[in-house]
Amino acid sequence: MSATSPTAVPPFRGRIGDDPHSGYYAAPHRYRLHLSPACPHCLQIAVTHSLLGLGDVLPVAPLPAVPDAPDGGHRALRPLYEAGAHLYPGPALAPVLYDNWTGRIVSTHAPDILRDLARRFGGHGPSLYPRGTDEALAAVERLCEQGVDATAQRAGLHGGDRTERDTALATLLRALDVLELRLASRRYLLGDDLTLADVRLWVTLVQLDTVHRHHLDAAAVHRITGHPRLWAHARRLTAHPAFGLHLDLDGIARRHHAHCRGTEAAGAAVPILDWPAYVRQEAAEPAHRSG
Repeated sequence: MSATSPTAVPPFRGRIGDDPHSGYYAAPHRYRLHLSPACPHCLQIAVTHSLLGLGDVLPVAPLPAVPDAPDGGHRALRPLYEAGAHLYPGPALAPVLYDNWTGRIVSTHAPDILRDLARRFGGHGPSLYPRGTDEALAAVERLCEQGVDATAQRAGLHGGDRTERDTALATLLRALDVLELRLASRRYLLGDDLTLADVRLWVTLVQLDTVHRHHLDAAAVHRITGHPRLWAHARRLTAHPAFGLHLDLDGIARRHHAHCRGTEAAGAAVPILDWPAYVRQEAAEPAHRSG
């Protein structure tokens, strides 16, 4: 099965506040993001950054799709990590939110970075993190992380206990059922407007099709495709340039194969979506209008 990023608590958990007199606060050109869009956490941040139109105020430094350090980190990030934590022993992983003024890493924790981008820098963009949606966003995050990502890993493990794989697949399908039901009566996961929940779901579906599918049998993949609203939602979002233009399918494949320790199964034969067909290379209509 494919290797995933270490699950240890990120070493840097600073937050962007709204008080200029204390700590980190939002200011144009103060910060820099280091992202590898082939990484699912980085892909969420890259899409959010584009949706908020932050290219002029918060630059992005791209990283290779496949980490190039022997410990699984990025060589370019090592000096940044060591500047913030002397002789830091772990891998220098992306994403990184870096403070140019202090020369220190603010955060390597993707959920915090996403929320701070939306809340502290998103004043002129869409309201991706509306007030009062904390619990709803957390529920979608749990469904995606625990109900889909983690169970897809277990369902695709070969050589293990068949009952455990079947149980994992059943849990995965139930999570997809819940997400499918959310879209039955609304255009987006939380209502009429695009939010961070939709960004999270889109990245989850990208990973499910481009990574996890390779280790599932054809019957399992067929059952996963039986959620038409979810995959239609994925198609529609992919057509939005803030999503589609960050979709590095080649990079995702190279990252996956560089660390994959599993065996491909019958589900690897045919993708669920023809992702490139939905990527628009030119300006597209806003997501709430694109079909």
